[in-house]
Amino acid sequence: MKVFKFGGASVKDAEGLKRVSAILKATQGEVIVVVSAMGKITNALEKLVPKLDATEAEKQIRAIEEYHLAIANEIKEPYRNAAYETLQKDFTNLRGLVKDHPINNQDERYDSIVSIGEIISTRIVSGYLSAEGIINEWIDARNVITTDDCHRDAKVDFDKTTDKVNTYILKTLKEKRIVVTQGFIGFSDKGHVTTLGREGSDYTAAIIAYCSNAESVTIWKDVPGVLNADPKKFKDTVKLDHLSYQDAIELAYYGASVIHPKTIKPLQNKNIPLFVKPFSDPSAPGTCIDADNNHLLVPCFISRPNQALLSLSPKDFSFIAEENLSYIFDSFAQLRVKVSMMQHSAINFSVCFDNGLSKLPHLLDAFQDNYRVLYNDNVELFTIRYYDQATIDKITAGRNILLEQRSRYTIQLVLK
Repeated sequence: MKVFKFGGASVKDAEGLKRVSAILKATQGEVIVVVSAMGKITNALEKLVPKLDATEAEKQIRAIEEYHLAIANEIKEPYRNAAYETLQKDFTNLRGLVKDHPINNQDERYDSIVSIGEIISTRIVSGYLSAEGIINEWIDARNVITTDDCHRDAKVDFDKTTDKVNTYILKTLKEKRIVVTQGFIGFSDKGHVTTLGREGSDYTAAIIAYCSNAESVTIWKDVPGVLNADPKKFKDTVKLDHLSYQDAIELAYYGASVIHPKTIKPLQNKNIPLFVKPFSDPSAPGTCIDADNNHLLVPCFISRPNQALLSLSPKDFSFIAEENLSYIFDSFAQLRVKVSMMQHSAINFSVCFDNGLSKLPHLLDAFQDNYRVLYNDNVELFTIRYYDQATIDKITAGRNILLEQRSRYTIQLVLK
């Protein structure tokens, strides 16, 4: 049994649905298909989370609805009408959430609204496959992926999820060869919809593979495999034919966007190989990620823009030791700030973090009473895995290095 994950780019239009269908027709054996929201729909749904004027909200919902209905129009009859009826119920639900859902907990509101994207996309994919003669069963991931109540970055309960994978998915696979379900979303024991973090569909595929003891996971992307750099930012990129779990998790942690950072752990724990392959050319080898620990022969470059660099020094000139670090990290945890890089000396602690959600003002408020605070906003964090001096010179030419940190195989540079 295999797990396939199709991202938003794979199912963004009718051509994408045809490719998904062709891939599944050519695949032997049982397959669990995990699907993301279509195209850029997650971004569109995020705009509905803040309370909007009713007219503006309806305008945005209608645009999302028309986009999906146009793709659903590719489903052959009689499956098309059934899909339309189900989708209308989903959009009625979305309108109700946008209008009536309490706004006192924005993260809970976010999960309830944004998770609809995956529900809708899988309805269309499942209906299209059925119309093409591919027998499958649509399963709601909210009945399977069990999490805590931490919205937007929920923690998975693997024991309960394993039981539900057996109950809902594996039993269904005995009757139908293919199951279609959603990535990114789950459900808490307290009865709330949760999400696993942006781009969390990769992680869902790994969770289900772990819980079902799958043979492999394949992530179908709009790239030939894992590249050593983002081709939009770097010239002469190289496809990596093979990655170890170690290198893959390091690159994902540092910000490589091709794989969600949490994806590798459950796969490594059960030695399940991960393949990253191009959906436009299913026969291409792509990239294999497994337990083979051979080092890469080329440097890998990762750029993370929109970072902030914060430096703290205790006003009483005390050491940055366990007590100070405990307070600092507790403040970061409470504000849900994810650290990208950190460094400290006797009386100074510097931390680089993603400022995409404008966390910097809140951190300044938290620390200004007890610490002297210096900061740089809108900086860029570069990570080079398997670096050499030539690659460092190439990245830093004409730029100011604010912070540098090296290990045996990795260098990180905060640049202005």
